[in-house]
Formats: sequence, C-alpha cells, structure tokens
Amino acid sequence: MLELIATIILICSLLGMGVIIFRKIPVLVNLSEVLPEKGEPFSSKLKKKIKEFNPLKNFSYEVFLQKLIFRIRILTLKTDNQTFNWLQKLRERIKKKKLENDNYWEELKKATKNNN
Repeated sequence: MLELIATIILICSLLGMGVIIFRKIPVLVNLSEVLPEKGEPFSSKLKKKIKEFNPLKNFSYEVFLQKLIFRIRILTLKTDNQTFNWLQKLRERIKKKKLENDNYWEELKKATKNNN
C-alpha cells in the first residue's frame, strides 16, 4: 500500500516537472547569451570580504553589562520569590502543628480530669 502511494506521488511529481520544463523551453531558447564581466578573481573578493567582516564591530560593553545585570536581577527576584513561598509554607505547617498540639494538651487535661 505504501509503495503504491509512493509510486503515485513519484509519477505525479515527474509529470509536474515535465510540464514546467516543457513550458519554459521556449523562454529559454529566446534568451540571449550573456557573458559575465571579467573582474577581480573570486579569491581576492573573498579575502576582502573576510577582512571587512568583524562580528565585534558594534559590540558595546555597557549594553552587555546592562543585559547581564538585568538577568542577574531577574534570577535573584525569582529566587527571592521562591524562598518567600517556602517560608510561607513552613509557617502554615507550624501553625497546623501548633493547633494540633494545643488540642492534644486539652484532650489530655480532659482525660486526666475524668479519671480523677
């Protein structure tokens, strides 16, 4: 089944390419031949481009430091928020334990009064 689908797609693709080529042949025949101008060799052009290329040309240390400090600030704010959440959860746990302990002592006092 997959081979049949792949074959159909291949045939349709080849037919599409054939139609495009058949339509473009007259246009290609009418084109005049243009020769490239003789100039500097490619290697010398490449050497010039490499010399002109400088990725750190527009590098600003001040902007870099601003971005770095800003990211550090965001990181510290995130950690501060996380530690605040942890503290809040710990306080809630302590309150729950305190309430449980208070009830425990009250129940213990009631039990000892009933026994006497």
